[in-house]
Amino acid sequence: MTSEGWGTPPVEPISQHYIVCGGNALAHRLTLELVEHYEVPVVVLVPDRTRDHAPQIEQLDGVAAVVEYAGVTEEALRAVRVETARGIALVEGRDQENIHAALSAQGHNPDIRIVLRMFNQRLGENIERLLRNGTALSGSATAAPAFAAAALSRPNSVQVGDRFLHIAYDDDIDSHRICVVADRIDRQDLGRTRLLPEQEGDSASFVRLAREFGDDGPIRSGAAARRAAGAEGAAGTTGSGDGAGDRAGDGDTGRESAREPAPEAAEAVESAEAVESAEVAADRAAEAEAEADTAAREVAGAAAEGRGGVAALQTLPSEPPVRIAWWRRLRWRLLDTLRFFTSARLRLVLITALAAVLLAFGLLWYLNRDFGWSLYVSLLDLAGAAQPDQPADAAAGTGTGGTWQRIAQVVITFCGITFAPVATAIMVEVLASGRRGQPRNPGAGTRDHVIVIGLGNVGTRVVAQLHGLGVPVVGLERDPQARGISAVRALGVPVVVDDGPLAEQLRRARLKRSRAVVAVSGDDATNLEAALEARAVRPDVRVVVRLFDDNFAHHVYATLDNAASRSTSYLSAPAFAAALMGREVLGTLSVFRHVLLIAELRAEVGSGLIGLNRHDLEDPGGVRVLAVRLARSPQVYHWNYADRTRGLEPGDRVVVAATRSGLARLNTVPGNAGGGRATAEQQSDR
Repeated sequence: MTSEGWGTPPVEPISQHYIVCGGNALAHRLTLELVEHYEVPVVVLVPDRTRDHAPQIEQLDGVAAVVEYAGVTEEALRAVRVETARGIALVEGRDQENIHAALSAQGHNPDIRIVLRMFNQRLGENIERLLRNGTALSGSATAAPAFAAAALSRPNSVQVGDRFLHIAYDDDIDSHRICVVADRIDRQDLGRTRLLPEQEGDSASFVRLAREFGDDGPIRSGAAARRAAGAEGAAGTTGSGDGAGDRAGDGDTGRESAREPAPEAAEAVESAEAVESAEVAADRAAEAEAEADTAAREVAGAAAEGRGGVAALQTLPSEPPVRIAWWRRLRWRLLDTLRFFTSARLRLVLITALAAVLLAFGLLWYLNRDFGWSLYVSLLDLAGAAQPDQPADAAAGTGTGGTWQRIAQVVITFCGITFAPVATAIMVEVLASGRRGQPRNPGAGTRDHVIVIGLGNVGTRVVAQLHGLGVPVVGLERDPQARGISAVRALGVPVVVDDGPLAEQLRRARLKRSRAVVAVSGDDATNLEAALEARAVRPDVRVVVRLFDDNFAHHVYATLDNAASRSTSYLSAPAFAAALMGREVLGTLSVFRHVLLIAELRAEVGSGLIGLNRHDLEDPGGVRVLAVRLARSPQVYHWNYADRTRGLEPGDRVVVAATRSGLARLNTVPGNAGGGRATAEQQSDR
């Protein structure tokens, strides 16, 4: 499907450009990332310029051309001049289609950089071996941890070496803090949030002291300064009388006598020193109290001025655990297993029979006062091996011992008879009727679970993430043909499949017993509707909404408490852009609607990083150096590397936290053969 000006190559020949294939939200964000932060020419290949995000992509400034083809065919690749392109990103279509397109692009241009979106990560790893210069990424796998962490109200973490990095806010910030990553956080106006703001170095307080006292000093404590001021005030008050001039004239004599105190005054001096020490201690306590009051006033002033909250990057030796008691997890597992193998009617029969057996056993134990004998008789009765009493035994008094005992044994025997057909029915239902092929509805025992609405790529990943953490999950999907239903079903997770009213579906998913609702369908309106419906039924439930539109997200944060919003394309697009430039992004961390990238850069010849030091990397802004791996010891992470003036050498690796623009700046640093000399000159200027 082509049209004039859309199915043909650009009018002017283009080279050294990047190609984005797709018209979805990820293609939109990726194109915006490339033209705004990397400032490279981009040609976009869309399947239909009137649908999805293609009209918005067409309006982006910096896009060299938009070409329309129904698929990524040989003709389409020639139309976007793949033979002269530097890179191509395949972010739409099925895995098989993207693999075919990647191999075709490599056939046209063996040196082209290829990044393809793959849902099947295992297959993606194998495909990377077939590509000379390619990377397979999963947008849903990149974004799913952020959704799962938001649902559990726990920090999302990225593993770097043997540590886990996560974002902490305000009172949760502790001594493991690496750096401040955001300030001025205001839920009512997230646009005020600053990522990686300028922060003072460790020597900032000493610099302020030097500026305050100058080169000659003196540096005096606050108590000494106040005593000196008090003495001057007292002298001024005393000297205001008639004899002021005489006392002023005797100043020299007073100083001489002060230098030679009388022996009888020694005791008085010692007493005065003791009093002065007590005064100093009191002054220090007053200073501490005054500083605490000042800090409190500053916090209150910051809140009054609307400076907002603060977020910091922290390290942990292990990933933050999900705080769920072991006995609750065991109960959920047992209930899930019971619901999987039995239907509601079979469970009712089994529970009733088991309760009757336990009551009959208790009666036998009460009548005979012998636990071992009662258990022995009960097991025999269950197996159908009971020996009934004869009338002669009852008359002679040699029977089992009374009417109630006989009734108990009869009950146990009949219940034992029912167990065999029930077990047969379970086996027939599981094996013969193919129960594993049917989605299960949540049972009455489902509680404290997370409801995931929308079982597409992202929803399936979120369900798998939560299930792996041991958290009970319920899936909800309107489309019975959705690809995620079978994957979720294989995990043994209950699924509600219905295209009826959303309120009814949420009721079947046991919303009133849930802990959170995660709406991750592909439509913003549907996700927002799900969040509002959930809040209408249960106002205190936590809601996590997948939203592409930033205005929608700002309204969610401004109007709903205990809510979070994430964008799959916003979380994954920076990783795709960095991969297209040949950089490795270890993970993404969310600061509300903002994204912080954790990336590892390698200093190689021609990369432009050789010779740069921490000042060169951080001073322009948008980047914080977290750790350095030296070429001579690549297995060791040097966290908060102290030598800020050492330039990177070939083979060194540096782990950074960066904004999107900050990482783009590092990816576009021009190669500098004299990098080491330039850095030395910059250091001499400093």
